[in-house]
Amino acid sequence: MTASPDSARPDRRTAAALCALLGSSEDLRQPGIRERAEQARDLLRSGAGSDELAACFGALDMLLRQSGDARGLVNESRGTEVPGITPHIKVAVCPGPTQCTRVARARDLLPAPHCAVNDTRMRKSRLGPAR
Repeated sequence: MTASPDSARPDRRTAAALCALLGSSEDLRQPGIRERAEQARDLLRSGAGSDELAACFGALDMLLRQSGDARGLVNESRGTEVPGITPHIKVAVCPGPTQCTRVARARDLLPAPHCAVNDTRMRKSRLGPAR
């Protein structure tokens, strides 16, 4: 049985979480967190083996949880959102006074699709959690 080529590479989510952690001065204030995070960063940079990385990430996760951070290292609230960068999707929504729930793809360089109910172009907006 052969190992898959991805087994030697670190998990992208974990690397993103480490990046977000290293960018947060508040999270690094707890004793030992900065040192362990920098050790993990150095292992990533040097191309360390997956077992060594997993052990270091596990120790960092445990240290974060012991210091009171219930998210640990990898959680949806860390690593997927970096301060200053927000993902968004542009959509076209109903422009009229009687708004329907139609949502269409809105391309940057093309006009918004036509709304047949209100006989006008739909307006471009960002897709939010309510849609």
